[in-house]
Amino acid sequence: MLHGRISFAGATREAFRRGRAAVSRRRERGMLDELAAQPARLRPEYQRLSSSDLLTHFRKRSTPAFFLGFETSAFTASRQLNLFPEETERLIESAWLITNEHRWPLLGFGEKEFGDHINWHRDPLSERIWPLDYHADIPLWHNDGSDIRVLWELNRLGHLISLGRAYALTREEVFAAEFFAQVESWRQHNPVARGANWSCAMEVALRAMNLLAAFYLFRDSRNLSEERLLMLLTMFDQHGAHIRRNLEFSHVATSNHYLSDVVSLLWLGIMLPELSAAKEWRAWALAELLREMDKQILPDGADYEASTGYHCFVLELFLQTFILCRANEIPIADKYWRKLHRMAVYLRAILRPDGMTPLIGDTDGGEVLSIVSRTANDRAHLLALSAVVFMDAQFKLARLAVPQELLWLLGEYGFQAYEQLPSSHERTSSQAFPDAGTYVLRHDDQFLLFNGNGAQVDRPASHRHNDALSIEISACGRAFIVDPGTYVYTANLHERHLFRSTAYHSTVEVDRVEQNRTDENLPFVIGNEAQPRVLEWERGPELESLAAEHYGYRRLPQPVTHRRRVVFNKRKRYWFISDELTGEGEHDLFFRFHFAPGLETSVRSDGMVEVFDKTNSARLLINAAELNVSSASPPELETRFSTQNYGEKEPSVSACWFVRAALPFAMNFVMVPICLGEHEGERLSLAMDFED
Repeated sequence: MLHGRISFAGATREAFRRGRAAVSRRRERGMLDELAAQPARLRPEYQRLSSSDLLTHFRKRSTPAFFLGFETSAFTASRQLNLFPEETERLIESAWLITNEHRWPLLGFGEKEFGDHINWHRDPLSERIWPLDYHADIPLWHNDGSDIRVLWELNRLGHLISLGRAYALTREEVFAAEFFAQVESWRQHNPVARGANWSCAMEVALRAMNLLAAFYLFRDSRNLSEERLLMLLTMFDQHGAHIRRNLEFSHVATSNHYLSDVVSLLWLGIMLPELSAAKEWRAWALAELLREMDKQILPDGADYEASTGYHCFVLELFLQTFILCRANEIPIADKYWRKLHRMAVYLRAILRPDGMTPLIGDTDGGEVLSIVSRTANDRAHLLALSAVVFMDAQFKLARLAVPQELLWLLGEYGFQAYEQLPSSHERTSSQAFPDAGTYVLRHDDQFLLFNGNGAQVDRPASHRHNDALSIEISACGRAFIVDPGTYVYTANLHERHLFRSTAYHSTVEVDRVEQNRTDENLPFVIGNEAQPRVLEWERGPELESLAAEHYGYRRLPQPVTHRRRVVFNKRKRYWFISDELTGEGEHDLFFRFHFAPGLETSVRSDGMVEVFDKTNSARLLINAAELNVSSASPPELETRFSTQNYGEKEPSVSACWFVRAALPFAMNFVMVPICLGEHEGERLSLAMDFED
């Protein structure tokens, strides 16, 4: 699942690590009953307390400090009611549905009802029931419509935070009773290290963090008995110990999985000093967190997995953890705060004018703490948190609503600090992130994102797509050309393959060959043939230009190189795109642009493609030129799909220009946005100089 070259010494270390992991798993397999029966391992001074005194201790302790809004949940709830009345009403309604009907939303699949007795091993989509075998023996996909990612989302228990927030708002003990009933049910049916819900340490880690947050909201409930406290402490200890035994580390490369493992151990180590392992977890995890930040975050601030979705997830992991460390006076060197700031700058730069995040590469819609359920492309709330953490107004976007997470994570102080910051407007300039291969050409609300990222040594490749030199375009308040996203992983291997294919992206396909080798039956393996390289990046007061090429088609019997050049005329507000194919022989060339759902797309009589948004009457006109070959075909509209969240898809369209041509061959496009009230003729006349 990881791509990258490794030295002989590194390969030796990795072989040794795998050998030790195999020994550790044999040992774990032999002590399953002992692990399940083991009570919470408390430090001696807490072991000596009576159950009653231990409960009193947890109800009254003032340190360590959790997120401020959770610590002062009663006050936070009153502010939530005043600041977010409509959202509060929906939250309480959802808590009643969780309690009375065991119904709540799951990723992009909508609301699901889980029955009177929740089966924690049943995939609610395929109805597949995953076995209660030793966790390392369970295959993660079967190509039968089941999706372990969906099962894992259910078992992250993020919906319990909704119950906790509703309890803070209403003080309805029925919500607390439901919380404890579900936790007791989960523990009864998920003995340690058995079943799919223990098969991935990352999932154990995220469940532990959600449970910890929910526990803080219910710790003064009368439903929290001495026995239930001991049960929760046992679960936290078991979760932490399981993560420590099954860390997702590799000497080849690490990813957001291993980072989640580390973060969860740090949270448990900070927030539960009563556990005997807490001190070791905290010390080890803090050092490892910073080592992983050095490894996983590129110098320009982007996450090294080449996925905007996972960049947001990793930013959330670091951001919330740094907030927690600051609250507990745990020092973190300034250079790591600067890295965190650069991560927020990267998110700020790639955010479209509509406030949504382009879904480049994989995304599974995952969140660290499920305070508010959001689609995978809705992550701007991380900028609001960053604005307060760094007191930096560039992260406060004037057009975006204040997020609820700000109140719950940073409390009243955070909310007031955010309100006092001046708003940043959308006159953001173009920015280059050469380490990530991401280039953003923007002026006012004209936005083009250019994707020049590719697999690099020691970087994971499993979440990349065949999207080299692809683009996104937004204008006039509307996203027109978009990346289609991910849809699903293992539930449908054919659809998984389509959504990461070259033909689903706004780039050039040659001879119906993928830019990088893929295999439909290997959903997390992708080759490294494309190796895109940026050749030119120039900025000026009126014109900005970018050129790059990739080599994915050099493996063809008659090799081909694709070079794309983008010119942005800021004053006249249009983009010129030139695709040049060089090499040998004659080839089938497919030039595609993938449009956002909900747009009306047509091929006009003059040969232009018109993309129309009926909600605001904005249009994007695409004119292709220099088709000086007899085999050129007029553009065709192809049926496609796009997704904004894992598990849901919407119909969309691609425009495709097909040419059978001998190389070298070039195809030029001019893209002209026309906003409401603008005259088409005048806008097109401004772009007549695009051949220059």
